[in-house]
Amino acid sequence: MLDQFQAYINRYHLIAEGDKLILALSGGIDSMVLADMLQKAKVEFVAAHCNFHLRGAESDGDDWFVRKFAEKRGIQCFVKHFETEKYAAKYGISIEMAARDLRYAWFEQLRRQLGYDKIAVAHHADDQAETFFINLLRGAGIRGLKGMQPQNGVIIRPLLWASREQIRKYAVENHVVWREDHTNVESVYLRNRIRNQLLPVFDELQPGARQGLYKSLEHLASENELYRALLKEKLSNLVEVQGGVSVIARRDDEAIQNNTLDCHATLAMTKSEQLLFEWLRQYRFNTDQCHFIFEAMESGIGNKYYSPTHQLVIGRNELQLSEIKPIVDEEIAIQIGEEEIHLPLNLCFSKLDNSADFFIDKSPEVAQLDFDKIQFPLTLRHWQHGDRFHPLGMNGSKLLSDFFVDQKFTEWQKQNVWLLVSSNGDILWVVGYRIDERYKVTSETKTVFRCEMKR
Repeated sequence: MLDQFQAYINRYHLIAEGDKLILALSGGIDSMVLADMLQKAKVEFVAAHCNFHLRGAESDGDDWFVRKFAEKRGIQCFVKHFETEKYAAKYGISIEMAARDLRYAWFEQLRRQLGYDKIAVAHHADDQAETFFINLLRGAGIRGLKGMQPQNGVIIRPLLWASREQIRKYAVENHVVWREDHTNVESVYLRNRIRNQLLPVFDELQPGARQGLYKSLEHLASENELYRALLKEKLSNLVEVQGGVSVIARRDDEAIQNNTLDCHATLAMTKSEQLLFEWLRQYRFNTDQCHFIFEAMESGIGNKYYSPTHQLVIGRNELQLSEIKPIVDEEIAIQIGEEEIHLPLNLCFSKLDNSADFFIDKSPEVAQLDFDKIQFPLTLRHWQHGDRFHPLGMNGSKLLSDFFVDQKFTEWQKQNVWLLVSSNGDILWVVGYRIDERYKVTSETKTVFRCEMKR
């Protein structure tokens, strides 16, 4: 199995001579086997362990186990403690997603701090199968169905070729010890349900069913590379950059008159909604937005659509894409003689002292915030699924989608409401409706940041 391990590393050029790795070491069988193999392959690495504090004493037991293993093997070990549930609640995401975000952010921070080259994680072939079915159920395209890759940036997966059965066999034969996570047998999370309920049935369909799936995933990965290359070539012919604005032809009148199609043929003529999506997804437009844009291309001239970072305008003959710039920076903080910012909204900003003559303006078109609590620069964007804030008057947080229900928002209002967001991601103001409780003006406030929406 060590020969297969080395052959896989060589095939995908995962570890170059002299590379230094950070190994994500959980204490489970997969990462413990990977640690053993890396040592036997004489690869230089340190271990990084995350204690997410999700399983009480078991989490602390894993922490202790990994430290003792590293000490015995002479491996430098770094351990990080996380308040995972608080993080998930703050950002309105699942525990799984919170743990993923936290660990990869820390791994990268540690890699940069140490000046190391890559981060090794112990995903294996059965993880690939589970990921395939997760993405299939979510309606993923080829990008999602192809599964994880042997290398993604600085992340490498040297065990992606090996099955769970092969890993267990190696551990037993080489006396590798590990910690069992009891939650792996609980069918609470979707991945566990696929692992414990779906895949055993899949294996019963015919001999070698799972091996066939592994081969299909390899084919999908190769086909995705070809698709991406052709897509890049196609878009390079369609998209032009004019003064910082990306433009794609909406229609080509000359091509229509001559009954010919060239590289500037209209997206609508080719009915390529998928091509439109592939262009816009890199600018954080979602599937639904792309569908609305595609449907509006013929009749919605002048319509504007926004992602968190970009604005798209349907012109008479083209689609115009431009970046949304941050609208306020502390160095150019708005002075008392209100300066107007002309962006998607006409907003005026001012900075005031919380003096005796200051009063709270209760107009929904005005937001008054504690200046010293705000992290600049600020941006304007539309809402996204999972957005959460602390509505004025509430102690806890609330999903924006629930706030919209409470306010009896129409679908149009939901899609067109604006959010004023600080650089740390906090939603300061649902523009025209409610500010965030944490940023309200109090008796302790020294400086007031006033935002007013002009009609």
